[in-house]
Amino acid sequence: MSLIKLRTFALVAGLVALQAPAMFAIDGKPPKPHGKVDKQIEQSAGKDDTIAVIVRAGSKKDWSSLLATLHKHHLDVDRIAPQSNAISLSIASNDLAWLEVLPEVASISSDAPVMSAPVSALATLTNTGSGLIRKSELRAVLGLTDSDPTGNGVGIAIIDSGIAPVSDLASRITAFYDFSDGKRGVWTPPADGYGHGTHIAGLIAGSGALAGGQYAGVAPNARLIGLRVLNNQGSGSTSDVIAAIEFAIINKKVLGIDILNISLGHPVFESANTDPLVQAVEAASRAGLLVVVSAGNVGTNQITGASGYAGILVPGNAPSAFTVASAKTQGTVAVNDDRIANYSSRGPSWIDGLAKPDFAAPGQDLVAPAAPGSYLATSYPSLLVSDNSGNKSYIVLSGTSMAAAVESGLLAVALEGNRLANPSGPRITHNALKAFSEYTAFTLHDAAGVAYDRLTQGAGRVNGQGLLKLARSINTAVAVDTPWLTTSVVPYSTYAGLPVPWSQNIVWGENIVWGENIINTNNIVWGENIVWGENIVWGENIVWGENIVWGENIVWGENIVWGENIVWGENIVWGENIVWAENVNKKGGKK
Repeated sequence: MSLIKLRTFALVAGLVALQAPAMFAIDGKPPKPHGKVDKQIEQSAGKDDTIAVIVRAGSKKDWSSLLATLHKHHLDVDRIAPQSNAISLSIASNDLAWLEVLPEVASISSDAPVMSAPVSALATLTNTGSGLIRKSELRAVLGLTDSDPTGNGVGIAIIDSGIAPVSDLASRITAFYDFSDGKRGVWTPPADGYGHGTHIAGLIAGSGALAGGQYAGVAPNARLIGLRVLNNQGSGSTSDVIAAIEFAIINKKVLGIDILNISLGHPVFESANTDPLVQAVEAASRAGLLVVVSAGNVGTNQITGASGYAGILVPGNAPSAFTVASAKTQGTVAVNDDRIANYSSRGPSWIDGLAKPDFAAPGQDLVAPAAPGSYLATSYPSLLVSDNSGNKSYIVLSGTSMAAAVESGLLAVALEGNRLANPSGPRITHNALKAFSEYTAFTLHDAAGVAYDRLTQGAGRVNGQGLLKLARSINTAVAVDTPWLTTSVVPYSTYAGLPVPWSQNIVWGENIVWGENIINTNNIVWGENIVWGENIVWGENIVWGENIVWGENIVWGENIVWGENIVWGENIVWGENIVWAENVNKKGGKK
């Protein structure tokens, strides 16, 4: 989710209503959709109109049978998504009852609109001048040097509004397909009428050539595969995104795709277990792709300005995804002044209560190429930034979209670093990279010196220097349950001449694991066939029981007590009874 200028108060109020009250039951507990339909469809029940839906089958066999049934009843199918057992189509509201009782149908979801920049998150930017870091700023902020890997040999598919073939990016774009407005993956020359995807691509792999390398991306030698799903106004549909994800899964070897960057989303209308976009992300992860997504920009109530929890958007609630919050670096390399942006969506995920985001990355006031003639470039000329020739070739944007792009570039650097250290061994896995990103992260503190809670910053701000060190220090060829560190690893990194300790913990689903032993061994949980967050016993390390306390004022349990519609404040309570405590029953050790 990117953050640009505020448009109108009316639009802001409209999206706040979409994000919060409509999704909350009167008793203050998360809504449980009736039967097989999501909350959006449930609210449209009884209306005499046609709605766009995504139907998911329970299995591959059920999917084939369901597809045959739909054709038999002469229903026009818009898209099929076999990797996710999903089918999108338009259907009369009156026929939903018939569709819902079909035994092959597991769930019916609205084909919800997706956006790269929710209107409620738009705000005026600051620090567009002297506060910006000069000379390869992104790599410097992440602790990377000029001699560190640059993503060579790594392919990153950007599911967004497209990529304009500007000089900083043209040589990096190796494929481009259009899925926007219902298109079926049509090959076209690279283009971007909105401008968001071009900015994302630049943060990931831009050369920075027009600015003497100053605005280079994190992985300037990575390859870019453009999968356009958003139109010239920055909007699209869930089925467009799923189609692009399915295309990436099927063609990952042909196109050389290692990473998916998805900096867009929509509010949560159902459990992650049935949400078709979440399930498409999970299918991509099972296929070996690293899926990086933005957390969302609904961390504050745009009317009152109060901070709020449970604003993670879809597909940021996908368990396997690398869900990224936005950090403000204050224009310095030093870490001690970094803050979490107020707009950055906090966890937990709505309905399921998953611990998200996973971590934060720099996402505030980042400069990357502007798409000439695009909506963003023409609508917000004050955000344009000059290159070395005085031309307005760049644009400054903020948001969790930008943070996700930074993380995608960093993963490309880590993949290359690991490959160079293990030329004949298997590639480092999705689970290991996610764990290493969390383990090496820095704990961020607010202006008063108080550490942000886990639902705000995840494991902390990502540390490129530390992640690369771990990626280079393991032997991926060793057997499970045997040591795999090839060199000793000291758990701190040096930024601006000062040592900064790593977090040294991992949020594994509902479990928090501490200690050096987490990374020393090729644990079974690092395998590709282990779903992130599965209930794994970690031996001597700490595994929390049914309840988790995040800090001193957040209590985790089975049910949600919200009080009023949503919590826009500092405290959030899980469980039917309010419990304020610093300790909690746990297994295997101390807090």
